[in-house]
Amino acid sequence: MSASGDAMAMFGMHLAEDQIKVLEENFTKVSKHPDDATLMLIAAECGLSEEETAKWFRMRNALWRKAEGLPAELGSVKD
Repeated sequence: MSASGDAMAMFGMHLAEDQIKVLEENFTKVSKHPDDATLMLIAAECGLSEEETAKWFRMRNALWRKAEGLPAELGSVKD
């Protein structure tokens, strides 16, 4: 399992490798913040609900931001 797959399991998301591959590819090549229409298409491709897909993107963004040395939540930069 990938590092992000392991991390997602900690959040109660148990995904198949092929689902993780599609999600990661969209995260890195399409958008870290997909709009509603794109999110719907990604969910359909993965066989997940839109809510599950949105949750994955929220968690994956938090992991990415942490890896980049940024606050885990968007807009939480403090002086």
